[in-house]
Parts: sequence; structure tokens; C-alpha cells
Amino acid sequence: MPKIKTNRSAAKRFRVTGSGKVKRHHAKSAHIKTKKSPKLKRNLRSSAIVLKQDERRIYRMLVL
Repeated sequence: MPKIKTNRSAAKRFRVTGSGKVKRHHAKSAHIKTKKSPKLKRNLRSSAIVLKQDERRIYRMLVL
């Protein structure tokens, strides 16, 4: 039986922390930054933790 492949698009978007949580980047931070306030842009720079409901689905894509 062949090995299960990692979903490469998911591997580029998510990282697993040491405690097993999944980190992600914020959306809406790539372009058209002139309309966005400095506070919003600053908050979008930091990473966020994926919700518990979505974690299982992402783990399956990452094949952990």
C-alpha cells in the first residue's frame, strides 16, 4: 500500500506548534493596504491559532 501524501497547499499555509496546536496567518493582509488602518495592518502581521473545530481536518491534510 502506498504512503499517504501530504496536501502541499496545506503544508505551506499551516505550521504545528510544539504543543500540537496549528498556527495560521491572517487573511486580507497581502495587498490593498492603503485603505486599511495602521492598527488593522499591525494586528494582521501576527499569526493566529486555528479553531479547535478545524484542527482535525487540517491534521488530516498534513498527515500527522
